[in-house]
Amino acid sequence: MEYVGFHAVALMKDRYESPLNSRYASSQMQELFSPDRKFRTWRKLWIALAEAEKELGLPISQEQIDELKTNQDNINYDVAAREEALVRHDVMAHVHAYGEQCPQAKGIIHLGATSCYVGDNTDLILMSEGLDMIRNQLIAVIARLADFADKYKSLPTLGFTHFQPAQLVTVGKRATLWMQELLLDLEDLDHVRDGLKLLGSKGTTGTQASFLSLFDNNHEKVKKLDQLIADKLGFSGVYAVSGQTYSRKIDSRVLNVLAGIAQSAAKFSNDMRLLQHLKEVEEPFESGQIGSSAMAYKRNPMRSERIASLARYVIADAQNAAMTSSAQWFERTLDDSANKRISVPEAFLATDAILTIYLNIAGGMVVYPRVIEKRIRAELPFMATENIMMAATKAGGDRQELHERIRQHSMAAGARVKQEGLDNDLLERIAADPAFNLKLDELDQMLDPSAYVGRSPEQVSEFLEELIRPLLEQEKNNLNISDELKV
Repeated sequence: MEYVGFHAVALMKDRYESPLNSRYASSQMQELFSPDRKFRTWRKLWIALAEAEKELGLPISQEQIDELKTNQDNINYDVAAREEALVRHDVMAHVHAYGEQCPQAKGIIHLGATSCYVGDNTDLILMSEGLDMIRNQLIAVIARLADFADKYKSLPTLGFTHFQPAQLVTVGKRATLWMQELLLDLEDLDHVRDGLKLLGSKGTTGTQASFLSLFDNNHEKVKKLDQLIADKLGFSGVYAVSGQTYSRKIDSRVLNVLAGIAQSAAKFSNDMRLLQHLKEVEEPFESGQIGSSAMAYKRNPMRSERIASLARYVIADAQNAAMTSSAQWFERTLDDSANKRISVPEAFLATDAILTIYLNIAGGMVVYPRVIEKRIRAELPFMATENIMMAATKAGGDRQELHERIRQHSMAAGARVKQEGLDNDLLERIAADPAFNLKLDELDQMLDPSAYVGRSPEQVSEFLEELIRPLLEQEKNNLNISDELKV
């Protein structure tokens, strides 16, 4: 069996290739979950184990450890592939391959460990690094939305409930709703990321029996072994108890965080698709971009649609981890392995892609104030009726009579708009009704949109000052994230 490297596989067009690699995910996230990163991490873990065992008194020489370190990144994949074809065991194949390169250290590689020592600890290391990468992307998106919200914090726009015209908000205030959800995701991510630990060296059923034998029943040394390994790999500690594997509920917690981010991004993408339909706000559209193969004039919101599509995948994928967690038997069962090899990396790759697209859109949204104003003007007379009624009452009118007259005029104006396709003439109707004793220019003065946005501008400013800017100042060195799209 010949080992074929990732780049060679990428050039083979006669076999399936994940679109997450070829079209969507960043090269950084692909590298993190690549076979090469996995196997180099295995070797890092074998070195950490050997060093810890030496420090605790086992007969392991510095020359053996130096030999392991010399060959840590020089993986002989051809030997590993040939051996795995014989033994049908990936870990033992790589133990054998590493041993061929390190004849002095061959006998102490993987000493006392099970396959899960390298497999599970590597998964935890990669998920930890993956969450760090996702975190940086998440904050970068928040930063771009913050700029957008600040720029448009006072621009009135029609608010919707049930996608029906409601009270006015501002374009910037709407953006804070998107940011609020991302802040919740960041809280969840930090909680899960900060709680990640290593499996450590727990043995076949989690009892550390093999290590207890190696250390002549010295419980303190066996306990110390776990902490030394965690220290060498940059973790605060290990899970106190386990079976052969770490609890698969941890995978579920991690994928739930990613699914939460996907939910927030999908909500944003749905809003953007509706806004683009209304021609109020558009996602970036490049000069040479084609919206439709048939209708050359179209400007489809393809980036937002891609977010929605990938988000659906991540949300569904989180169920893989949930079902796997619930299906584990006693101290170990292998029905998790094939699933998590796919579900965990692909959840990270897809979330990475989602946030890259989100970042791209957030940095290039185009707002059309005149379209927004036109839509406001079509609806605002209805929303202003309470103010009009109060002004007419102050001028000597009867409140109850005015209420009924406004109701009748509103129904007539609404019918004119819906049935005849004409402009809203509610103000003209009211100005012509002597019961209101108001002139048309007086009514026009009541239709300043900024008077109907409530505290929207103030809410944006307070939200940015109190929550967003302190976060961005703290993370200012982590905001240089690429938003380049592959397709």
